[in-house]
Amino acid sequence: MQQYGIGKSDLKRQNRMQVLKILKSQGPTSRIDIANMLDLTRAAVTMITNDMISQGIIQEIGEYQNVVNKTPRGRKKILIDINQNYKFVLGVLIDNDMISVGISTLSGAVLDKRNLDIKAEMIYNEIVDFITESIDSILLDNCLGLEKILGIGFGVFPEMYENAGVEIDDNGKPDFTKLAVDIYERFRVPLIFDNAVKGMAMANIDFQQERDISRNNIAFLRYGESIHFVVANLDNSTGSFDNRTDFVDKIIVDPTAAGSSGGSVKAEVSSIGIKKKICNAYSRENTAILYELTDGDISRVGYDNIREAAIKGDKAVREIIDNAIRLGAVLINNLYCYTNPQRIVLHNLRANESEFDYIKKEVAKIAGGNVASRIDMSIIERKHSFLSGCAIAIRYLFFERGGVDNAEMNIKKSF
Repeated sequence: MQQYGIGKSDLKRQNRMQVLKILKSQGPTSRIDIANMLDLTRAAVTMITNDMISQGIIQEIGEYQNVVNKTPRGRKKILIDINQNYKFVLGVLIDNDMISVGISTLSGAVLDKRNLDIKAEMIYNEIVDFITESIDSILLDNCLGLEKILGIGFGVFPEMYENAGVEIDDNGKPDFTKLAVDIYERFRVPLIFDNAVKGMAMANIDFQQERDISRNNIAFLRYGESIHFVVANLDNSTGSFDNRTDFVDKIIVDPTAAGSSGGSVKAEVSSIGIKKKICNAYSRENTAILYELTDGDISRVGYDNIREAAIKGDKAVREIIDNAIRLGAVLINNLYCYTNPQRIVLHNLRANESEFDYIKKEVAKIAGGNVASRIDMSIIERKHSFLSGCAIAIRYLFFERGGVDNAEMNIKKSF
C-alpha cells in the first residue's frame, strides 16, 4: 500500500531547521519565544532543543536580562543559541586570479587560510593539488580530525569552470562531478558546490559581526574583468538561485556609444573595458603620467598604475574612469529598481573611503539619495575569499539539514 505524508525523520529535520533559522535571524532566544514563533507547544520545543543541546548543536547561554522592565515573577527565560564551534567548515574559492582555502566556525570566524595567486591558465591538476595540500596542512596545524568537519563548500567563479573540470549540461547547469569525485576520494566528508558569486553574497549576510536586519536582503554586485550580480536573502538555500550571474555584462548603460560594444557594461564599466579604453588613448602626449609610470611599455598598464595615474592627475585617465563610474551609477540604479533590495553590496572594487564616497555621490546624482544611502562595501576581505565556500556549505549542510549529522550522506547528495 502506498503511503503519503511526512516521515518522523523529515519532521525532526524540519523542526530543528526552523529552530536554527530562528536563532540565525534573531540571535539568542528563549524556548518560550521559539514556541510562539513556530506555533508549537513549549513541551515540544523543549524536547527538540534538549536533543540538540545534548548533541552540542545549540547551547544555553544564560537568563534573559530585561534592562527596561522588571523581570516578571515565575520561571526565568533561559536563552539558547547556536554553538558556533559545534563543527568547523572548510571553504574553497576558485577565482580567475586566486585560489583561497580556509576553515571557519559556523559564524564565519576565520581560523586559518591558504591563498595562492594564480593565472587564469592554471590547469586542473594544479588546482586540485593546491586544494588538497592546503586542507591537509590546515587540519594538521589546527589539530583537527575530519570528524570535526561539517563539510567542504566550494565557490567556483564561472570563468574558471573549465579549469576546475566543471562541465555545462544542455540546460546551462554546471556539473561539478569531476572535481567532487577527486576531492571526496581524498577526504570523505560532505561536499557542496556552487557559483562563487552566490557564496560571497551569502557570506555578506551570514557572517556579519553584529546582525544588521537591513542586510537581510541584498543586491550583490561583483566587480572585475566581468561583472556578476545576484540577489540573496537571509533564508534562501543554495538551490534557490539561478546559475547565471554574468547577465549584467550585456546590459546597455550607454546607448550613444559607438562601435560593436553598443555601450554594454562589459565595454564601459568593467575593469577590462576601462583598461581597453585607456590603452587606446595611451601615448606620451595623451596619458603622460601613465606613460611615465609604465616606462612607455603599454604591456605594463594595469589596475595599480592606472589608479596611481588618476590620483596624480592624468587627465585622460581620469576622464575615462569618471565616465565608467557615472555609467556604473546608471547600472546600480537599474539593478536597484529591478530588485528593490535593502542594501546594494559592492564587492572586489578595491576602493578606499574617498573613492567609495565618490561612487555614492555619482549614484545620488542619477538615482537620488535613497539609493545612494543603501550602497555598502563587501565585508569579506580578499584574503578571506574562501568564506564564499564556507557560506555555501553552512547554509546547505547545517541550516537546511537542521544540524542533522547524516552518516549516510554520500557524494551524490552533496551537489
